[in-house]
Amino acid sequence: MRTVELLPDERLESVVRGAWRRLAEAGLPSLAGHRHPTNRPHLTLAEAEELDDAGRAAVGEAVAGRLPVPTDLMAMGVFARRGLVLHLVVVPAPGLVSLHTAVWECLVAIGASPRPHLAPGRWAPHVTLASRLSRADLSAAADIVADMLPVGGAWVAARSYDDAVRDVVALC
Repeated sequence: MRTVELLPDERLESVVRGAWRRLAEAGLPSLAGHRHPTNRPHLTLAEAEELDDAGRAAVGEAVAGRLPVPTDLMAMGVFARRGLVLHLVVVPAPGLVSLHTAVWECLVAIGASPRPHLAPGRWAPHVTLASRLSRADLSAAADIVADMLPVGGAWVAARSYDDAVRDVVALC
């Protein structure tokens, strides 16, 4: 599987990494513990089964003229997947929604088979802080990061991650 992801400016990256660090220092699950060199704060726009070089170039063209995209992280949210996932909710501002739609339409047009859970209208823009939290840990984790919000910044670059070989390719 290949992803299409947006990368934050330095300010947002620092805030998210700070949250990861604070959670880890409290002994809670955190993405700070994920040591792979590709691990960094990001916003996933889409996932596709296949995305070859030509497809990545097409997606890069769809994204390039739209960056940077201003963004706000305003709240925390929770997904229930193999434990609880704590994330920061990304405000779906019009510029971001438009960019997401353009990426989705590009993937469909090139036959990349984007995964439907990230389709326009279903996409829940977020930045993950911690996964596999217990209910007991969730409250403590939320207390640790609550004072970091709200925070504004911008999405400034795009990349694609390949989970089979665990590498990233810059899209723009």
